[in-house]
Amino acid sequence: MQIVTTDFITGKEIETIQVVKGSVVFSKNVVRDIFAGLKTIIGGEIAGYTEMLNDARNIAMQRMIEEASRIGGDAVVNVRFATSSVMAGSSEIIVYGTAVKLSDRSR
Repeated sequence: MQIVTTDFITGKEIETIQVVKGSVVFSKNVVRDIFAGLKTIIGGEIAGYTEMLNDARNIAMQRMIEEASRIGGDAVVNVRFATSSVMAGSSEIIVYGTAVKLSDRSR
């Protein structure tokens, strides 16, 4: 399945199906918080949080792709990511876009 941030796919006609999304809520854990606290003293990347957020984005993306597949989509265009705080210590990662059917422009 093609996933793009543009509202088109070069050489393809698109037929809009509907908006699709995937989300996940992740929370920090005590061990990561301890190491993150220490890291803020000396500065630099907090690798544990970077890894956690990458995992969350991948899960959200996979959920969006699964939704697009279920409704017959060939691609998702105009993909965007957003985050929000759900409660202290946890965040939602959401990815959304428009599921589309593709056909060649030469037809």
